[in-house]
Amino acid sequence: MKTTPEHNERIRTMKFFSVYPHYVSKVEKKGRTKEELHQVITWLTGFDDAKIEEMIDRKATFEAFFKEANLNPNAELIKGVICGYRIEEIENELTKQCRYLDKLVDELAKGKKMEKILRSN
Repeated sequence: MKTTPEHNERIRTMKFFSVYPHYVSKVEKKGRTKEELHQVITWLTGFDDAKIEEMIDRKATFEAFFKEANLNPNAELIKGVICGYRIEEIENELTKQCRYLDKLVDELAKGKKMEKILRSN
């Protein structure tokens, strides 16, 4: 399933702060913690807790969020389907990065071991 220009634009302008509470709720509902969520976000973006909070306070768009991120070189190991899209087939870089984050949050909520989520050996 290919992303459309409209879909990519919606992702670009979506605010991280508006999605973040849903991430927290999703993982906590499944017995995981906000700290584990931050560990996953930090692994993907290089952001520490203060930077994550700054992005929330600034009401940063996903475009700004990922523009400031230092994406983990192992992020390309994140594969599979999320939100109906096969991640490795997404051509728009920003949309792919957002789906990386969605996939990591999904794996955390599903109880996957942290070493597997963070693509560690």
